[in-house]
Amino acid sequence: MSYAIQWVRSLVFNLSMYVVMAVIGILWAPFVLFSSRAAVYACHLYCHTIIWMARWMIGLKIEYRGTPPTHETMIAAKHQSFLDVLAIYGAVPRGKFIMKRILMYAPILGWFGLRVGCIPVDRGKRGAAIIKMLADVKAGAAQPGQLIIYPQGTRVAPGVDAKYKTGTGALYRQLGQSCVPVALNIGVFWPKRGVYRKPGTAVVEFLEEIKPGLPQKEFMELIETRIEAASNRLNAEAGFVPIEKA
Repeated sequence: MSYAIQWVRSLVFNLSMYVVMAVIGILWAPFVLFSSRAAVYACHLYCHTIIWMARWMIGLKIEYRGTPPTHETMIAAKHQSFLDVLAIYGAVPRGKFIMKRILMYAPILGWFGLRVGCIPVDRGKRGAAIIKMLADVKAGAAQPGQLIIYPQGTRVAPGVDAKYKTGTGALYRQLGQSCVPVALNIGVFWPKRGVYRKPGTAVVEFLEEIKPGLPQKEFMELIETRIEAASNRLNAEAGFVPIEKA
């Protein structure tokens, strides 16, 4: 298939993602008003629909390896594209994110985010938000789930070095929970910028769970070593060749 045809297919797919988001958001809004379970179902429906669409519209398949957690835990994941957000959330029963408080007011996205248990925070006040989340879960006012975070704080293209933020270690210590690292190579097929999406099979790999209670420094070294080594392995498996540094 020529690059031009795949580019057009990618463009149509990209636009379709927003259409599907709007349709599911509008159709499920009345149910979400009364049920957080409906919000979780609708978000899973969106994730699975987009993954299915990617398979037949642009030839991009998702392969899962390892065991997605179903218990209350923290998931520390590599972040290369929007698709890995959907792939990870769609694989766990009750995923949630830390989100900027301003996103609460975003149409559809913000409302659904709150209903599935995402934690809105102001700058510099994440600690208080986490304490409240734990208290709400303990009191039965909120559902336990899998808190998905990105230790590098942003999307990082394959082959690019980016520091792991120490806030991840602080969050691990504060939660007192285990952590499941996640490696992936979706960025090889879905670049950080641009329209084009490459066909192939992308892999999301849930790695060995890290027990709670490790010293923060040891934990940070462990997740970085595991995630980077596994992601580099998956990148190479997908045919990615890093550019040699001068």
